[in-house]
Amino acid sequence: MGEVWGGRDTVLDREVAVKFIRPRDDVRGEDLIRRFDREARVTARLVHPGVPAVHDFGVHEGRPYLVMQRIRGVSVADVIAEQGSLPLGWAAAIAAQTCAVLSVAHRASLVHRDLKPSNLMLEPDGGVKVLDFGLAAALDLPDFSRITQTGESFGTLPYMAPEQIEAAQSDARTDLYALGCTLYEMLTGEQLFAGATPYVVMRKQLDGWTRPFRAARAEIPAALEELLRDLLRRKPEERPADADAVYERLLPFATDLGPLPGVVETSARPSPLRMYADVVSRILMPASTPPRPGPPPVVPAGGDAGGEPEMEGSGAKERGVVRDSSMPLSRNDLDLVRREARRLVAQSRHRQAADVLGNVIEPAIRSLGPLDDDVISLRMQFADVLFNGGDYRRAAPAYQRLAADLGKRPGIPPERAFDCRRQAAACHALIGQTSLALRQLEELLRDERGQFGDDHERVVELRRQIGLLRPSAENR
Repeated sequence: MGEVWGGRDTVLDREVAVKFIRPRDDVRGEDLIRRFDREARVTARLVHPGVPAVHDFGVHEGRPYLVMQRIRGVSVADVIAEQGSLPLGWAAAIAAQTCAVLSVAHRASLVHRDLKPSNLMLEPDGGVKVLDFGLAAALDLPDFSRITQTGESFGTLPYMAPEQIEAAQSDARTDLYALGCTLYEMLTGEQLFAGATPYVVMRKQLDGWTRPFRAARAEIPAALEELLRDLLRRKPEERPADADAVYERLLPFATDLGPLPGVVETSARPSPLRMYADVVSRILMPASTPPRPGPPPVVPAGGDAGGEPEMEGSGAKERGVVRDSSMPLSRNDLDLVRREARRLVAQSRHRQAADVLGNVIEPAIRSLGPLDDDVISLRMQFADVLFNGGDYRRAAPAYQRLAADLGKRPGIPPERAFDCRRQAAACHALIGQTSLALRQLEELLRDERGQFGDDHERVVELRRQIGLLRPSAENR
């Protein structure tokens, strides 16, 4: 997919890693740059010790690149190649740290899709960095109908879940399946699914694993074997609910974490990272005496990438956009806000544009009403900015509310409400809620057939999209 070079930031005098993306022959340069730019911004929002910091993004001679934090360490794949199976405690500790990263990423609607030992970097202090977040997703298409046409699979075959192989679909539980494959490899020193040809590997994955895991390593505890089996369930809905649940099940096994020769060595000086983590782990723990009174917690501007998705119009207030929402809003104000949002979008600053628009939606509705032409245009622009910026969780309810309100207003062509419903379904498909997306599209098909007839081009295209999505939903 790309190549990584060591570099130096000459402005701030620091070492960095520069990752170039290798374009595919079937992807136009501008498409690759646009998709990669969007995913780079999503990845940059993931602020977590287990995610390398993104410093910059650019294009050099037509090739997009990321400037990232340079990581010192060894990939887990190299550790396995050199040492074979890892101590049980270390395998659980690496997997648990990976779960912590997946937790914050999944809450931000970002799925890795290519989790594997070579994308886990073990640092000298024992910390784990998860690499290449969003890069596989960056090669996907933002347009729903084109996404479902491609039938492309992103990932590395031995770690791909059945739904990736069969329908090129993935969600948070797809990452958990790959984590199960990785955990097995750390425990045994061998790939779970291997074969002479890709077809043999795929057949094994689709058939599922049937032998006891402890046949490969007798000292694997029964509870850890059960967790492995749950992670590797063929149907996504039968896997653990989320990365948080897997973390809790791994934690009891993350013990006896002695040195790993050549990777994690003993040192006379304590690790600053472990010093920091030790204190953080004690926060909100039960104590024998009450804590000293202190100032209330401060929520930083910009929010937490791992928080709950914000409802339409709510995001910008917490981020400190300074307009007084209690003041009446004029049409001239609305025009200025929409122009500013367009300027930000032209600079690929979708999150800031959504903040600007979201901060005035409620005042606009109070001043002009939810069905006013200018307010509808504002809300549509807000939903489109969220969608094009990759924030599908917030875009979906924005489109759904628009569709409901457009259906109430006489004189508006039904296509506008139908388009919003289609976009909402696309959002749900893109965050892995394919069964919900399929139900929404089938309901939409019923209404569009009643409006336009069976042979209308909209109806034909919608039937085709449903046919492309149905295999993935049926496998869940």
